[in-house]
Amino acid sequence: MKTIFTVACAFIIFGFMSYAVNTAIHLPDVHFSYSTQDCVKVVNYGTDYTCENLPKRFYHVWVE
Repeated sequence: MKTIFTVACAFIIFGFMSYAVNTAIHLPDVHFSYSTQDCVKVVNYGTDYTCENLPKRFYHVWVE
């Protein structure tokens, strides 16, 4: 019985970790200018976001 519980817990933990990594991989990079602090470019990974249509979550990248 302990083995079944251990295997079930391992699958649950692996599932949550896989979901977290998959979510982090697909977040876009949004490039902001140092001087103007405005959006310059959006690097998408499987989505279609623009500077006018920013997602709720993204990686903030400062550029010159």
